[in-house]
Amino acid sequence: MTIDIPRYDRRAASRVLAGLAQPGLFTAQVSQPAPRGFEFTCAAVRPEQDSHLTYSQRLYLERFMRPCRADQVTSATHRIAWTDSDGIPNTGHFRSDGLGPLVPIAMRETVLALWHALDANSGFADRVSALGPHEHAVLDGTTTDRDPLDIFRVGIEAAGRVLAQHALLARQTPYRGAAEFARGIHDSGLFAAAATHWFWELQASTYRRGMIPVTLVAQLDGTVRYSAETVATLRAMKDATIADAHTVMRRATTIEGLSVQDAIAKYHDDLDLISRQYALLPAGTHPSCLAAVPHQLNGEHYSILPVVVDRFVATFTEIAERCEVVEVSADLDEATADRAATAEDQVFYVPDMTCKHCVRTIGGVLESMDIRVLDIGLTSKRVVAEFRSPRNRARAFEAIRDGGYNPVAEQHETAALGSGTEPSDTAV
Repeated sequence: MTIDIPRYDRRAASRVLAGLAQPGLFTAQVSQPAPRGFEFTCAAVRPEQDSHLTYSQRLYLERFMRPCRADQVTSATHRIAWTDSDGIPNTGHFRSDGLGPLVPIAMRETVLALWHALDANSGFADRVSALGPHEHAVLDGTTTDRDPLDIFRVGIEAAGRVLAQHALLARQTPYRGAAEFARGIHDSGLFAAAATHWFWELQASTYRRGMIPVTLVAQLDGTVRYSAETVATLRAMKDATIADAHTVMRRATTIEGLSVQDAIAKYHDDLDLISRQYALLPAGTHPSCLAAVPHQLNGEHYSILPVVVDRFVATFTEIAERCEVVEVSADLDEATADRAATAEDQVFYVPDMTCKHCVRTIGGVLESMDIRVLDIGLTSKRVVAEFRSPRNRARAFEAIRDGGYNPVAEQHETAALGSGTEPSDTAV
């Protein structure tokens, strides 16, 4: 039997995901998390001379964020590193005039709590198992991560990125404290604004670089909104991104005579930067996050985004009020270039690797340098690669950093990242 499988259909993919999320994406109750301590190391972000942006931030702005201007971008002042309650190294950013390191740390713990809740949801697993070939084909043809569990895990993490990234703008809001800030941006509708106005690569890449191209305006009712200039600039950046994708596909399919799939395969690297999905959009279409698309399911109006955001903010509020964060010294020995390579040199972590697009990007950087990749774990953030020498690894790390990621050497995990001072009692 031949099944007529759509190649790319955003609304159909959104409907499949909505069906998986209903009637309950998170069925377990959130237990009261016990107080927990986290140690972190902190380093100042070093901007270029006569600029508030770093070299990586400025380069990304100039190459991929037109027509956004440097004065429309807020940058972090500090980058931190720590180990979460699952034992995975992480990095994050904050501003010294804002809410500090608590937000990225508590955000990560919230992501883990909701991931564990999703893993424990047997009803969700049963609904995934019941999907047929047509539904899987829609997800395969439309989404980056394809596997339903991975899609929802990335969605939860994206909600966390919205929270931590907008915390760089806390001084533009009337909210004080991490919990109040989370409730404030929730009530202001900024999670939905990010889903509607941003595009995927912009959110992920600017988050990794500790920058946000947004200005907030306080309202009389105590909420905040994006400024009119911010909305217009985000729209223009999305339009430019879609236009770039269409240019690549038009050249490949008309001038070179390639099929759509052959064009995607040939120009995979180009389209990864500007999103393969936008290359397949009909002209004039302006997409929003799949989780934000409303549907009628079982006679009720349903959208995934409010379900995830409501639970995220409620869980974050509880966790943030019970987290204690302590800065420790980063006494590191970076003199590795002149010693012999060891097995430990082959293992490192990329804390801000958040989706399969990141996996492909990091793997591509290493392979372009003739470095064989043995393993990349998206959940563990662990990478194993055959470096020829410590100096070769140092150069690879620089290339990965130029892509907006922050690799961490394995031997520095305990000293540089710190660890939770108690076993995790945060459960869902």
